[in-house]
This record gives sequence, structure tokens and C-alpha cells, in this order.
Amino acid sequence: MKSKILKTTAIAMALSVGVAQAAEYKASTAEGPIKIVNLKTMEAQVQANMEKGAFGYIRGGAEDENNLRSNTTAFDKKYIMPRSLQGIEFSDLNLKTEFLGIKLDTPIIQAPMAAQGLAHQQGEVATAKGMAKAGSIFSLSTYGNKTIKEVADAQPGYPFFFQLYMSKNDAFNEYILSQAKQYGAKGIIMTIDSSVGGYREDDVKNNFQFPLGFANLEAFAKISDDKSKTGKGAGISEIYAQAKQAFTPADIQYVKKMSGLPVIVKGIESPEDADTAIKAGADAIWVSNHGGRQLDSAPATIDVLPAIAKVVNKRVPIVFDSGVRRGSHVFKALASGADVVAIGRPILYGLNLGGAEGVNSVIQHLNKELKINMMLGGAKTVKDIQATHLYTDASFNQ
Repeated sequence: MKSKILKTTAIAMALSVGVAQAAEYKASTAEGPIKIVNLKTMEAQVQANMEKGAFGYIRGGAEDENNLRSNTTAFDKKYIMPRSLQGIEFSDLNLKTEFLGIKLDTPIIQAPMAAQGLAHQQGEVATAKGMAKAGSIFSLSTYGNKTIKEVADAQPGYPFFFQLYMSKNDAFNEYILSQAKQYGAKGIIMTIDSSVGGYREDDVKNNFQFPLGFANLEAFAKISDDKSKTGKGAGISEIYAQAKQAFTPADIQYVKKMSGLPVIVKGIESPEDADTAIKAGADAIWVSNHGGRQLDSAPATIDVLPAIAKVVNKRVPIVFDSGVRRGSHVFKALASGADVVAIGRPILYGLNLGGAEGVNSVIQHLNKELKINMMLGGAKTVKDIQATHLYTDASFNQ
């Protein structure tokens, strides 16, 4: 009997230790500029610096990760023709542009990403500061570890977007959209490609559950008794199960009416969906396959961008993301029809390695590479890049 009691006590102690460890997730506190050779090498640095399950959640893609890889490798099939007689000095190069009336120092913005507290203790607040220093736009996810107010207070006066994962509970949608408007969001990124989570094997193998709560969900839970999961202790599939699935064009009008803000529809990969979204009132189109995290059999975003741009026909601006790892990729996306280009994982890697300054380092590195490509490709401004004709293998076999 005594041994049974001791065994039970030991099990209880082990469980309590496990709970304590889960409650004491240790994220990076690093702060300072980081030296970057290229964005790809950052991944290994972060892997050595982060808890296995958290890193797997951030890095991983769906199924066999074909889409994750092709998003990047597809850029290699497009060529920038060198142009040397354009009379351009390097000091002439100008990255300034604007998006939805917001003036930017670079055409590179940040893609919304959940749970940034996994990468750094300051999470989304540090990312917002880093993007502000870069003269760009921060985007806060519904599933962020910081509230809309915390992000707004981090860099007063600097523009940010709020990414909405619509809930099946309209009371939550109304609450969160009112918060976004109250605290100064410049637009709503309405994400439509996550009606169900992609099958991400890293999360399965690691049995990953979020060690931190999602601040916006926790805030709503304090005023609501809908019993929804708020992040901590849940997997991403459980969170997505609470989100809206049956999207229709009417949802775009609903979000516009509730928020009174421009609505950017994110997760577009087909020209048909782009046209439908614009006709329903979308103020911008965001071409994305969620960084290869959803449908593994989807095409690379750079391959579908030209057809989408043709259908959009400049009726609204286009944001592009997924797979961007080089300044040349930014150039090629802009030359294929994008107005601005969004970066995902590399920003989280910069956040992990250097906090706000690390985020800024990532943008500055891409800016440096982009300028080199502009100089060698004969483009002095972002508009010049957009007017550049890209080549493919077929161009040389005619």
C-alpha cells in the first residue's frame, strides 16, 4: 500500500513538473542588430535557439512540404535581364512607395503570423517596433500573443494592419473588429485560406500545443462565456475548428461594414477568387498560400501571380507573399504584378535572434539585395521594377 502511495505521489509530482515546465516557456530575450549572410542560413541558427515544438510550428509546412519548397524554387524559373546603359547611380535608387495611401520606405511589409511570443518574449510588440524602424507596416494576427492595444501603444502613430480570422461566433467578430478600429488599425486582413488547418507533420510528431495564450482571445473570454479555447494548451487544429469555414462574398461586406476600414482579402491563389473578392468590395487582394502551410498540392504563388494581376487589372492593389527569401524574389514579385511584398518566417527568425532590431535587420538585408538587383536590372524606382519584363526559358526558345 505504501509503495502504491509513493508511486502515485511520484506520478503526481512528475505531472506537476510537466505543467510547471509548460507554463514556463522560455522565449528569446535577445536584442540588437544581427549579421545576415542570407535569410536561409538564419533557420539553422533559430533551430538551435528555440524549443523543438515551437520551432517546428513556425518552420513547418503541410504534408510533404512540396508547396513550402516550390514557393521559393519557382522564383528560379524567372529571369531579370541585365540592363547596363540606363545611366543610374546606386545613390539614385529609391525604394519608397505607398500602399492604401500609407507611405512606405520599402515595398517589403510583414505578413501576419500567429504566436510571435514563441520567438521572443516581447513577441508582436518587438516586431511592430522593428517594422516601424524599417519604415514599413506591421500586421497583427487574431492569434497573436499581444493585444491590439499593446501593439498600437508600442509605436504610437505608426501604421499597422489587423489580420482577422473570422470566428463562427459573430459576437467575437464584432468585438475584435471594434478593437481594431478603436486602436487605429489602418486595414483588416481578412484571411480566407484557413477554413481548416493544413496537415502539418511537425506539429503531429511534436504533439505541439501552444504554451502561451492568444491575448485577443483571452480578452474576449473575460467578457464572454462561449467556452472557446484561447490558445494555451491547444493545438492549431483546435483553434481553427472555432474559426469560420463557409466563406462567401457576403463576408467581405460584413467585415467592411463592421470595421469601417479597408478590407484586404488574404489567401487568394486563383484569378476567379480575386475577381469575386473585388466585386464583393475587397480594397486589396493578398496573393498567398499561407507559406506552404495549407494545401501542399497548391501551385507556387509566383506562378499564379501574373494571371491574378491580369484579372485584377489594377482595380485594387495586390500584396504578395510565400517563399520570398531574396531581394531578387521581391523584384520578381513586383515585376509580376505585386504592389508590395510580404515576408513571413524570416521576420520571426530575426525576432528570435535580435528582437526589434533583428526584425529591422531582416528588412534592411532584403532592401540591400533588392537595390543590387535594381541597379543591375536597370530599375531606379519601384515603379520601374513593376514595368520590368521578366524572362523564362521559353523566352529563349522561340
